[in-house]
Amino acid sequence: MSEEILTPARWWHSEKNQIRCTLCPRDCLIGPGQAGFCYIRVNREGKLYSTGYGRPTGFAIDPIEKKPLNHFYPGTEILSFGTAGCNLGCKFCQNWSISKARLADLQALQASAQDVVNLAQKNHTPAIAFTYNDPTIFGEYVIDIAAIARAEGIRTVMVTAGYISPEARREIYHNIDAANVDLKGFTERFYKNLTYSRLSKVLDTLLYLRHETTVWLEITTLLIPGENDSSEEIEAETRWIVQELGPDVPLHFTAFHPDFKMRNYQRTPAATLHRAREIALKNGIRYCYVGNISDRTAQSTWCPSCGRELIRRDWHSVEFNIVREGCCPACGTTIPGRF
Repeated sequence: MSEEILTPARWWHSEKNQIRCTLCPRDCLIGPGQAGFCYIRVNREGKLYSTGYGRPTGFAIDPIEKKPLNHFYPGTEILSFGTAGCNLGCKFCQNWSISKARLADLQALQASAQDVVNLAQKNHTPAIAFTYNDPTIFGEYVIDIAAIARAEGIRTVMVTAGYISPEARREIYHNIDAANVDLKGFTERFYKNLTYSRLSKVLDTLLYLRHETTVWLEITTLLIPGENDSSEEIEAETRWIVQELGPDVPLHFTAFHPDFKMRNYQRTPAATLHRAREIALKNGIRYCYVGNISDRTAQSTWCPSCGRELIRRDWHSVEFNIVREGCCPACGTTIPGRF
Protein backbone atom coordinates (compact mmCIF):
# COMPACT_ATOMS: atom_id res chain seq x y z
CA MET A 1 0.00 0.00 0.00
CA SER A 2 1.35 3.44 -0.96
CA GLU A 3 2.10 5.91 1.81
CA GLU A 4 -0.06 9.04 1.69
CA ILE A 5 2.09 12.08 0.97
CA LEU A 6 0.29 15.40 1.29
CA THR A 7 1.15 18.48 -0.74
CA PRO A 8 -0.85 21.72 -0.26
CA ALA A 9 -3.33 22.17 -3.08
CA ARG A 10 -4.37 25.31 -4.95
CA TRP A 11 -7.85 26.33 -6.12
CA TRP A 12 -10.12 25.88 -3.11
CA HIS A 13 -11.90 27.71 -0.33
CA SER A 14 -13.61 26.80 2.93
CA GLU A 15 -17.39 26.52 3.31
CA LYS A 16 -18.15 26.07 7.02
CA ASN A 17 -16.48 22.77 7.94
CA GLN A 18 -16.13 21.64 4.34
CA ILE A 19 -13.90 22.53 1.40
CA ARG A 20 -15.01 23.63 -2.05
CA CYS A 21 -12.46 22.51 -4.66
CA THR A 22 -12.50 24.91 -7.63
CA LEU A 23 -9.96 23.15 -9.82
CA CYS A 24 -12.59 21.94 -12.30
CA PRO A 25 -16.28 22.57 -13.04
CA ARG A 26 -17.25 19.67 -10.77
CA ASP A 27 -16.79 22.03 -7.77
CA CYS A 28 -16.58 19.15 -5.29
CA LEU A 29 -17.69 19.93 -1.73
CA ILE A 30 -15.34 17.80 0.35
CA GLY A 31 -16.04 16.93 3.97
CA PRO A 32 -13.45 16.33 6.70
CA GLY A 33 -11.30 13.31 5.91
CA GLN A 34 -12.89 12.88 2.50
CA ALA A 35 -11.55 13.01 -1.07
CA GLY A 36 -13.03 14.69 -4.13
CA PHE A 37 -14.38 12.88 -7.18
CA CYS A 38 -10.84 12.55 -8.55
CA TYR A 39 -9.64 10.61 -5.46
CA ILE A 40 -6.37 12.55 -5.06
CA ARG A 41 -7.55 15.88 -3.66
CA VAL A 42 -8.34 15.44 0.03
CA ASN A 43 -9.61 17.43 3.01
CA ARG A 44 -7.26 17.06 5.96
CA GLU A 45 -8.07 19.18 9.02
CA GLY A 46 -9.81 21.87 7.00
CA LYS A 47 -7.19 22.26 4.26
CA LEU A 48 -7.05 20.82 0.76
CA TYR A 49 -4.11 18.65 -0.21
CA SER A 50 -3.01 16.72 -3.27
CA THR A 51 -1.93 13.12 -2.73
CA GLY A 52 -0.89 12.87 -6.38
CA TYR A 53 1.93 15.43 -6.31
CA GLY A 54 5.22 13.64 -6.88
CA ARG A 55 3.51 10.25 -7.17
CA PRO A 56 3.63 9.06 -10.81
CA THR A 57 2.32 5.58 -11.51
CA GLY A 58 5.06 4.87 -14.05
CA PHE A 59 6.93 6.30 -17.03
CA ALA A 60 7.16 5.36 -20.70
CA ILE A 61 8.95 6.77 -23.73
CA ASP A 62 6.53 7.10 -26.64
CA PRO A 63 6.53 8.56 -30.14
CA ILE A 64 4.90 11.98 -30.06
CA GLU A 65 2.35 10.64 -32.59
CA LYS A 66 0.93 8.35 -29.89
CA LYS A 67 -0.44 11.27 -27.86
CA PRO A 68 -1.68 11.86 -30.64
CA LEU A 69 0.11 14.95 -31.93
CA ASN A 70 0.89 15.01 -35.66
CA HIS A 71 1.95 18.63 -36.08
CA PHE A 72 4.18 18.98 -33.02
CA TYR A 73 7.76 17.97 -33.80
CA PRO A 74 6.81 14.85 -35.80
CA GLY A 75 8.98 11.79 -35.37
CA THR A 76 10.35 12.80 -31.97
CA GLU A 77 10.00 10.96 -28.65
CA ILE A 78 8.25 12.05 -25.47
CA LEU A 79 8.48 10.96 -21.84
CA SER A 80 4.95 10.07 -20.71
CA PHE A 81 3.46 9.63 -17.24
CA GLY A 82 0.34 10.06 -15.15
CA THR A 83 -0.90 9.57 -11.59
CA ALA A 84 -3.89 7.82 -10.08
CA GLY A 85 -7.40 9.26 -10.30
CA CYS A 86 -9.41 11.36 -12.75
CA ASN A 87 -12.03 14.12 -12.62
CA LEU A 88 -14.25 12.49 -15.26
CA GLY A 89 -16.18 9.25 -15.01
CA CYS A 90 -15.99 7.94 -18.58
CA LYS A 91 -17.68 4.55 -18.85
CA PHE A 92 -15.52 3.80 -21.88
CA CYS A 93 -12.17 4.75 -20.29
CA GLN A 94 -9.26 3.07 -22.06
CA ASN A 95 -6.93 3.69 -19.09
CA TRP A 96 -9.38 2.83 -16.30
CA SER A 97 -6.89 0.76 -14.29
CA ILE A 98 -5.01 4.02 -13.65
CA SER A 99 -7.67 6.72 -13.86
CA LYS A 100 -10.13 4.90 -11.60
CA ALA A 101 -7.53 3.77 -9.07
CA ARG A 102 -6.69 5.29 -5.71
CA LEU A 103 -3.01 5.71 -4.88
CA ALA A 104 -3.41 3.14 -2.11
CA ASP A 105 -4.25 0.58 -4.81
CA LEU A 106 -1.14 1.26 -6.88
CA GLN A 107 2.59 0.92 -6.44
CA ALA A 108 3.16 4.61 -7.10
CA LEU A 109 6.66 5.99 -7.45
CA GLN A 110 8.10 9.08 -5.81
CA ALA A 111 9.57 11.70 -8.13
CA SER A 112 10.04 15.42 -7.59
CA ALA A 113 9.40 17.89 -10.40
CA GLN A 114 13.15 18.11 -10.92
CA ASP A 115 13.40 14.30 -10.99
CA VAL A 116 10.94 14.16 -13.89
CA VAL A 117 12.88 16.71 -15.90
CA ASN A 118 16.14 14.92 -15.10
CA LEU A 119 14.62 11.67 -16.36
CA ALA A 120 13.70 13.31 -19.66
CA GLN A 121 17.25 14.64 -19.99
CA LYS A 122 18.80 11.29 -19.10
CA ASN A 123 16.77 9.59 -21.83
CA HIS A 124 17.33 12.38 -24.36
CA THR A 125 13.60 12.96 -24.79
CA PRO A 126 12.89 16.55 -25.85
CA ALA A 127 9.40 16.64 -24.33
CA ILE A 128 7.31 15.46 -21.38
CA ALA A 129 3.65 14.39 -21.65
CA PHE A 130 1.19 14.56 -18.77
CA THR A 131 -1.17 11.76 -19.80
CA TYR A 132 -2.85 8.39 -19.03
CA ASN A 133 -5.21 9.92 -16.46
CA ASP A 134 -6.21 13.57 -16.68
CA PRO A 135 -3.31 15.86 -15.68
CA THR A 136 -5.75 18.58 -14.62
CA ILE A 137 -6.10 16.83 -11.26
CA PHE A 138 -2.36 17.01 -10.54
CA GLY A 139 -2.11 20.59 -11.76
CA GLU A 140 0.28 21.72 -9.01
CA TYR A 141 2.76 19.05 -10.12
CA VAL A 142 2.28 20.04 -13.78
CA ILE A 143 3.00 23.70 -12.99
CA ASP A 144 6.28 22.90 -11.22
CA ILE A 145 7.49 20.41 -13.84
CA ALA A 146 6.58 22.69 -16.75
CA ALA A 147 8.41 25.67 -15.23
CA ILE A 148 11.62 23.66 -14.74
CA ALA A 149 11.27 22.01 -18.15
CA ARG A 150 10.90 25.33 -19.96
CA ALA A 151 14.00 26.68 -18.25
CA GLU A 152 15.88 23.55 -19.36
CA GLY A 153 14.61 23.71 -22.96
CA ILE A 154 12.28 20.72 -22.66
CA ARG A 155 8.76 20.96 -24.05
CA THR A 156 5.63 19.89 -22.13
CA VAL A 157 2.35 18.46 -23.40
CA MET A 158 -1.09 18.08 -21.78
CA VAL A 159 -3.21 15.12 -22.91
CA THR A 160 -6.51 16.05 -21.33
CA ALA A 161 -10.28 16.11 -21.42
CA GLY A 162 -10.15 19.88 -20.96
CA TYR A 163 -12.47 19.84 -17.94
CA ILE A 164 -10.92 22.64 -15.92
CA SER A 165 -11.92 25.93 -14.33
CA PRO A 166 -10.86 29.25 -15.91
CA GLU A 167 -8.80 30.16 -12.83
CA ALA A 168 -6.84 26.91 -12.81
CA ARG A 169 -6.23 26.70 -16.54
CA ARG A 170 -4.53 30.10 -16.63
CA GLU A 171 -1.94 28.82 -14.17
CA ILE A 172 -1.63 25.24 -15.37
CA TYR A 173 -1.18 26.11 -19.05
CA HIS A 174 1.18 29.02 -18.44
CA ASN A 175 4.31 27.07 -19.47
CA ILE A 176 2.66 24.30 -21.52
CA ASP A 177 3.75 23.97 -25.16
CA ALA A 178 1.06 21.71 -26.65
CA ALA A 179 -2.19 19.99 -25.78
CA ASN A 180 -4.33 17.26 -27.23
CA VAL A 181 -7.86 17.70 -25.92
CA ASP A 182 -10.30 14.81 -25.99
CA LEU A 183 -13.54 16.19 -27.39
CA LYS A 184 -15.39 13.06 -26.37
CA GLY A 185 -18.63 13.76 -28.19
CA PHE A 186 -20.70 16.72 -29.29
CA THR A 187 -23.91 16.49 -27.26
CA GLU A 188 -24.62 17.29 -23.64
CA ARG A 189 -26.45 13.95 -23.47
CA PHE A 190 -23.27 12.06 -24.28
CA TYR A 191 -21.22 14.00 -21.76
CA LYS A 192 -23.80 13.69 -18.99
CA ASN A 193 -24.55 9.98 -19.44
CA LEU A 194 -21.14 8.60 -20.34
CA THR A 195 -18.59 10.95 -18.76
CA TYR A 196 -20.46 12.64 -15.86
CA SER A 197 -19.35 16.05 -17.09
CA ARG A 198 -20.50 18.89 -19.36
CA LEU A 199 -19.67 19.56 -23.00
CA SER A 200 -19.97 23.34 -22.66
CA LYS A 201 -17.07 23.52 -20.22
CA VAL A 202 -14.80 21.57 -22.59
CA LEU A 203 -15.70 23.88 -25.47
CA ASP A 204 -14.75 26.83 -23.25
CA THR A 205 -11.31 25.29 -22.74
CA LEU A 206 -10.84 24.72 -26.47
CA LEU A 207 -11.73 28.35 -27.19
CA TYR A 208 -9.35 29.52 -24.46
CA LEU A 209 -6.42 27.44 -25.71
CA ARG A 210 -6.95 28.43 -29.33
CA HIS A 211 -7.54 32.14 -28.90
CA GLU A 212 -5.90 33.17 -25.62
CA THR A 213 -2.68 31.12 -25.50
CA THR A 214 0.22 30.06 -27.71
CA VAL A 215 -0.31 26.38 -26.81
CA TRP A 216 -0.27 24.18 -29.93
CA LEU A 217 -3.70 22.47 -30.03
CA GLU A 218 -4.93 19.21 -31.52
CA ILE A 219 -8.24 17.45 -30.86
CA THR A 220 -9.18 13.78 -30.56
CA THR A 221 -12.64 12.22 -30.70
CA LEU A 222 -13.02 8.55 -29.86
CA LEU A 223 -15.97 7.32 -31.93
CA ILE A 224 -18.21 4.83 -30.09
CA PRO A 225 -20.79 2.89 -32.13
CA GLY A 226 -24.30 4.13 -31.48
CA GLU A 227 -23.23 6.85 -29.06
CA ASN A 228 -21.35 9.66 -30.82
CA ASP A 229 -20.70 8.36 -34.34
CA SER A 230 -23.75 9.60 -36.26
CA SER A 231 -23.13 11.71 -39.34
CA GLU A 232 -25.27 14.45 -37.80
CA GLU A 233 -23.12 14.69 -34.68
CA ILE A 234 -19.87 14.61 -36.66
CA GLU A 235 -21.25 17.32 -38.95
CA ALA A 236 -22.04 19.49 -35.94
CA GLU A 237 -18.66 18.93 -34.30
CA THR A 238 -16.57 19.61 -37.38
CA ARG A 239 -18.57 22.69 -38.36
CA TRP A 240 -18.10 24.08 -34.84
CA ILE A 241 -14.36 23.46 -34.97
CA VAL A 242 -13.99 25.28 -38.29
CA GLN A 243 -16.19 28.19 -37.25
CA GLU A 244 -14.87 28.66 -33.73
CA LEU A 245 -11.28 27.36 -33.82
CA GLY A 246 -10.40 27.56 -37.50
CA PRO A 247 -9.63 24.98 -40.19
CA ASP A 248 -6.00 24.40 -39.16
CA VAL A 249 -6.55 22.64 -35.82
CA PRO A 250 -5.72 18.97 -36.50
CA LEU A 251 -8.54 16.56 -35.66
CA HIS A 252 -8.06 12.86 -34.87
CA PHE A 253 -10.90 10.34 -35.03
CA THR A 254 -9.93 7.17 -33.18
CA ALA A 255 -11.49 3.73 -32.89
CA PHE A 256 -13.10 2.55 -29.66
CA HIS A 257 -12.44 -0.92 -28.30
CA PRO A 258 -14.66 -2.50 -25.62
CA ASP A 259 -13.37 -1.70 -22.14
CA PHE A 260 -14.26 -0.76 -18.56
CA LYS A 261 -18.08 -0.43 -18.29
CA MET A 262 -18.76 -0.71 -22.03
CA ARG A 263 -17.47 -4.18 -22.81
CA ASN A 264 -20.76 -5.12 -24.47
CA TYR A 265 -20.19 -2.63 -27.32
CA GLN A 266 -18.64 -3.49 -30.66
CA ARG A 267 -15.30 -2.11 -31.85
CA THR A 268 -15.55 0.91 -34.11
CA PRO A 269 -15.49 -0.19 -37.77
CA ALA A 270 -12.84 1.40 -39.97
CA ALA A 271 -15.63 2.58 -42.26
CA THR A 272 -16.96 4.80 -39.46
CA LEU A 273 -13.61 6.57 -39.13
CA HIS A 274 -13.36 7.03 -42.88
CA ARG A 275 -16.87 8.50 -43.02
CA ALA A 276 -16.04 10.89 -40.17
CA ARG A 277 -12.84 11.99 -41.88
CA GLU A 278 -14.69 12.62 -45.15
CA ILE A 279 -17.22 14.78 -43.33
CA ALA A 280 -14.46 16.75 -41.61
CA LEU A 281 -12.58 17.39 -44.85
CA LYS A 282 -15.81 18.38 -46.61
CA ASN A 283 -16.56 20.88 -43.86
CA GLY A 284 -13.18 22.54 -44.22
CA ILE A 285 -10.91 20.86 -41.68
CA ARG A 286 -7.56 20.72 -43.46
CA TYR A 287 -5.83 18.10 -41.34
CA CYS A 288 -7.91 15.13 -40.24
CA TYR A 289 -6.46 11.82 -39.12
CA VAL A 290 -7.67 8.39 -38.00
CA GLY A 291 -6.23 6.28 -35.20
CA ASN A 292 -6.29 2.79 -33.68
CA ILE A 293 -6.51 1.30 -37.16
CA SER A 294 -3.92 0.81 -39.90
CA ASP A 295 -4.35 3.39 -42.66
CA ARG A 296 -1.30 5.14 -44.06
CA THR A 297 -3.31 7.54 -46.20
CA ALA A 298 -5.48 8.80 -43.33
CA GLN A 299 -2.59 8.91 -40.88
CA SER A 300 -0.28 10.91 -43.13
CA THR A 301 -0.12 14.68 -43.58
CA TRP A 302 -1.04 16.09 -47.00
CA CYS A 303 -0.65 19.63 -48.33
CA PRO A 304 -4.16 21.14 -48.48
CA SER A 305 -3.17 23.26 -51.49
CA CYS A 306 -1.31 20.98 -53.91
CA GLY A 307 -2.07 17.55 -52.44
CA ARG A 308 1.59 16.59 -51.90
CA GLU A 309 2.23 13.93 -49.25
CA LEU A 310 4.36 15.74 -46.67
CA ILE A 311 4.64 13.37 -43.71
CA ARG A 312 4.07 9.65 -44.24
CA ARG A 313 3.06 7.69 -41.18
CA ASP A 314 2.47 4.02 -40.50
CA TRP A 315 0.66 3.83 -37.16
CA HIS A 316 2.90 5.95 -34.91
CA SER A 317 6.01 5.68 -37.05
CA VAL A 318 7.12 8.51 -39.34
CA GLU A 319 8.55 7.11 -42.58
CA PHE A 320 9.45 10.48 -44.06
CA ASN A 321 8.90 14.18 -43.41
CA ILE A 322 9.58 16.70 -46.17
CA VAL A 323 8.09 19.78 -44.47
CA ARG A 324 10.73 22.50 -44.76
CA GLU A 325 10.69 25.49 -42.42
CA GLY A 326 7.00 24.87 -41.80
CA CYS A 327 6.10 24.85 -45.48
CA CYS A 328 5.25 22.47 -48.30
CA PRO A 329 8.39 22.23 -50.47
CA ALA A 330 6.30 21.84 -53.64
CA CYS A 331 4.05 24.90 -53.46
CA GLY A 332 5.21 26.88 -50.43
CA THR A 333 1.93 26.60 -48.47
CA THR A 334 2.46 27.13 -44.73
CA ILE A 335 1.72 23.98 -42.73
CA PRO A 336 0.56 24.95 -39.22
CA GLY A 337 2.34 23.34 -36.32
CA ARG A 338 5.73 23.16 -34.67
CA PHE A 339 8.33 21.66 -36.98
